[in-house]
Formats: sequence, structure tokens, C-alpha cells
Amino acid sequence: MRLSLVPIPEAFLSVAVIIPALDEAASIPAVLRDLSTMPDLRVVVVDNGSTDGTGEVARGFGVEVLREERRGYGTAVLAGMAHLAADPPTVVVILDADHADDPLRIPDLVRPIDEDRYDMVLTDRTITAEPHALSAVQILGNGLSTALIARATGHRYRDMGPFRALRWESLAVLEMEDPTWGWNVEMQMKAVKRGLRILELPLPYRRRRAGRSKISGSLQGAVRAGYRILLAVNRYR
Repeated sequence: MRLSLVPIPEAFLSVAVIIPALDEAASIPAVLRDLSTMPDLRVVVVDNGSTDGTGEVARGFGVEVLREERRGYGTAVLAGMAHLAADPPTVVVILDADHADDPLRIPDLVRPIDEDRYDMVLTDRTITAEPHALSAVQILGNGLSTALIARATGHRYRDMGPFRALRWESLAVLEMEDPTWGWNVEMQMKAVKRGLRILELPLPYRRRRAGRSKISGSLQGAVRAGYRILLAVNRYR
């Protein structure tokens, strides 16, 4: 009698969550409380030079906390990746600390990768966001960025949402390097060019309840982020 192959149980899938955080002491507790309901996750908070005690707040939840003094969204995520490299997970999830994305939807992002249908799963907020959850600046910036990426790569994304999951091996193939807000642009452009299987998944997106957005919270922040994104499109095309 021939034995049938038994699929690897989902429990063997290891998932690590990287949370870049800059002055998010007010909002990160809600994120970490949600994540605590999923004990199999490995959670790494990268305190990107906060001055409000974000790192100390995160440590109170028993998660791994790194301190990266060099400011920059990409710099923070790269620090988290370097921390995981000695014992890499199967899948990496990148999640903001503002609690706008729902951490409890992580299984929705991971499942298509676990089923070997996709290598990278991104959230699409364009039709699911709460009213006023996305500012006019964000909507305009997302539209411009995705149009420019489509022009450069031929692939039209719908959104540039920060909540995303990738197979660790695929993330390594991308050879990420951008230290700024251009990180997501770099990832999405390289994913197309290097043949990753990409899925955009509509998921809920909430208005920020605490703290202030680093991009849409001020004109200066929006202009700075927009400039970095445009530079990234030009650099990685």
C-alpha cells in the first residue's frame, strides 16, 4: 500500500511581525494587545529614536524591542530584518504602530503565502477604509505613486498600504536598501521586476485614534514623504 503525503501542518509556519515605531507610545499598546491574542507570533518592535517612551511601553508587553537611532522608515524595518536573520521566520509581516490596520487580520495576509499561491500579500485600503481614515494627501500620493510604478514596471497596484506579508526568502531576493519612506515603493517595484507572485487584499483601515501621522499629520511631513517616494520611483525603475 502506498502512503499518501501528509501536508506540513500550519503550526510549522513561523511568522514574525516587524513594527517600526517612532513616538507611538499612545497607540502601540492597542496594537500589542491585539497581537498578544496570537501567541505563536514573534513580535519585534523597532523603536526608531522615540522620545516619548515607545520602547519602554512595548517592553511592558513582553515583546522584543530594538533601538535604532538612525531615523527612517526603511532603516527601522531593515534593523528588524537584521535582528531576525540569525533565526529567520517563514513569513515576515510589516505592521505600523498606529493601530489603523487591524493586527487580527494577519492570518488573512499569511494564508495565501502558506498555501503557496503568493509570495507577497499587500493590503488594499482603497475601498475598505473608514471615512477620513485616508487623508487627501495620502489618496493623492497613493494614486501618483501607483501610476508611476505602473509606468515603470507595467504592473498597476491599487494601493501603497504599509501592512504587508512576505515570504522570508522572497524578501531576501528583493535586496531591500531604501532607508526612507521610499521603502514601500522599492519593495513593490522590485517585486514585479523579480517575478514575485503578488496579491492585493482589501482589508479594513481605521482612522488613527491616538498620536499623529508622520506623513499626513503635517504639511512638512507630507512634502518630505512625497519627495522620498518620487526619488524612489526614479531610483528603482
